[in-house]
Amino acid sequence: MPPPHLPHLSTLQVTDLKLPSEVEYLQDLAYNLWWSWTPAALRLFASIDRASWARYRNPIQLLLNADPKQWETLLRDDDFMSSYTSVVRGLDGYLNFEKSWFSSRFPEYEGPPIAYFSTEFGIHQSLAIYSGGLGVLSGDHCKSASDLGLPFVAVGLLYRQGYFRQAVDADGFQQHIYPKHDFHRLPIQPVLSPRGRPLEVSVPLPGREVFAKVWLARVGRVPLLLLDTDVGENDPADRPITNALYVRGREMRLTQEAVLGIGGVRALKALEIEPAVWHINEGHSALLQIERLHEARVNRSWSEALDSIAENTVFTTHTPVPAGNEQVDVDLAGSYVEVWAERLGIETEKLLALGRADHGSPGQPLNLTALGVRTSAFVNGVSRINGEVGDRMWRHLRPDLPTGERAVHGITNGVHIPTWIGLEMRTLLIEHLGPGWLDKLFEPAGWDAILKIPNVSIWEAHNAQKARLTRFARARLRRQYARHGRPPSELRAVAKTLDPDILTVGFARRFATYKRAGLLFSDLHRLRSLVNHPKRPMQVLLAGKAHPADRPGQELIQHIFKLSQEAGLKGRVVYLEDYDMRIGRMMVQGCDVWLNTPRRPLEASGTSGQKAAINGSLNCSVLDGWWPEAFDGTNGWTIGDESPPVDTWRQDESDAHSLYQTLEETVAPSFYADRNGAPETWVEMMKRSIVTVGTGFGADRMVRDYTEQAYMPLIVAP
Repeated sequence: MPPPHLPHLSTLQVTDLKLPSEVEYLQDLAYNLWWSWTPAALRLFASIDRASWARYRNPIQLLLNADPKQWETLLRDDDFMSSYTSVVRGLDGYLNFEKSWFSSRFPEYEGPPIAYFSTEFGIHQSLAIYSGGLGVLSGDHCKSASDLGLPFVAVGLLYRQGYFRQAVDADGFQQHIYPKHDFHRLPIQPVLSPRGRPLEVSVPLPGREVFAKVWLARVGRVPLLLLDTDVGENDPADRPITNALYVRGREMRLTQEAVLGIGGVRALKALEIEPAVWHINEGHSALLQIERLHEARVNRSWSEALDSIAENTVFTTHTPVPAGNEQVDVDLAGSYVEVWAERLGIETEKLLALGRADHGSPGQPLNLTALGVRTSAFVNGVSRINGEVGDRMWRHLRPDLPTGERAVHGITNGVHIPTWIGLEMRTLLIEHLGPGWLDKLFEPAGWDAILKIPNVSIWEAHNAQKARLTRFARARLRRQYARHGRPPSELRAVAKTLDPDILTVGFARRFATYKRAGLLFSDLHRLRSLVNHPKRPMQVLLAGKAHPADRPGQELIQHIFKLSQEAGLKGRVVYLEDYDMRIGRMMVQGCDVWLNTPRRPLEASGTSGQKAAINGSLNCSVLDGWWPEAFDGTNGWTIGDESPPVDTWRQDESDAHSLYQTLEETVAPSFYADRNGAPETWVEMMKRSIVTVGTGFGADRMVRDYTEQAYMPLIVAP
């Protein structure tokens, strides 16, 4: 059954999964990423072949590798067949439920869907088309849109090599590995056009047309369309356009953004999808407005065309950091914009002016954030502070707004709770809140139920997740050290690394310099005292990648890795290579404290802290992003204060002192107090942490906010 408000999307079966007729619906299950946030489905796949599942965690690869003789045993296994029936019914019920939050909230709506464009989507680590927070946020947005029953379609790019895989060598240098993914072994399928042929769209670029094949990833009830230029019709020089996410080359990035924006609009049109609202998630996707202007220019003046595309467009800006606000040198941009301006029948300068960040003065780069702001009716940042910062940055682009009206609003990011909560914590919430536990998190009765859970139950669930993190990290560390040529004695010693009884602080995110991963290492004497305290020791687990072009970020990784091998820190400070969604899930589910140290006010939202909090981890964070909205004195700690930063050096020095003081005087003593069983004060804070995210920082709340504040007002606007 197609998602509501969407035509049926037909796909081409390109992978021959030879399944017994008794379990043929495993194919439908494998091709719908609903399994990625459904524990029963994950257990079902693992039970087919545990070794293969542990190796790939990809059901398509698993089913391709399944031994035909293995099915004979499984088909006679009553437990397996019962699980299969239950999971298949669960997917069918999910896809075909008639009453949803959206249908209840807007019962009269029968219009077309919202279209959501993003340059990356983090749905699951097996589909490696994401790098970090932006992609995971996009994936969580799709999952919650599906759960809430929104009419919704998403559009992105299908990267043949994905984002780079990271290896850290014995000297701490980050190595960049670009595997070539076989799309036939992933949970995606080519889309067929209404005429029954594999769908391809063309994108006008200087001197040629580039073609993109359209693939479909099913994210529950939400179709995610992914464009791929690695097709035979293209010149060999154009086929690698969608090879890798966030390539270094500025012109290659621009061609990717053109394929995403212009090609994405054309793909929707070819599928006869006419969105009611267009949501541009960050400037990388903003070129879709160029193609929409081409459609709008028919029988309209230039200003009328601009108004017509803006009136149903939502634009989300994520960061004030320059790297997050894509800019293209005017000479390079001009050669591309000239092609698009000619199709529009306007001067190149007029189109370039839409993307100028500073009052339209000539000679500036093409700024895609400015393009998005100028051509959207609703613009938002991803937290209250981020919205305020964005409003100060971009208010001058909207001189038409009445005095006092915000140019950039704030809709705070949230996380898809079923994806990020650990199994034991989920089981505990289901036990105490009932099967509809997710919905009850929005109700005061649900909060009360969480606060009444016995402390020992919370503590046991957390320790089970922490033990799993410990096993996982030790195995990864052992492989990492073995590749470095460490002797067997050191590999055996890994078994004592990361003691699950010790206070564990986690830090996992992109190693962009403004996130200040090095803040904890700015006073090594105090850090050594913390991790080696005779009564209250601490250990630190870190993971994260630096962009291949980010030398300072890579140098920071090397610095921290080398420190982790020094006396006094070795075994207490651990850096895990190849950060991805799986490492992220393990860490947020098992760490005791989640550390966030951005340089204010550069953090967009900081959703990793939300993922940790829903698992009972306590945030220790700078007051930036989401944390000022969440912190109430009972659910974590703050680093520094909210006073305006004077300069970088003073802010770093002050925040480092505050961080050490908080860990020494508050966090560690609290963790080790009341140790006759569950630490009462600590666990009460854990409960408050879970309630905080469950009630206000889930992706369901975020998508509801977008729907009520942006999508539906633009749909019903005259």
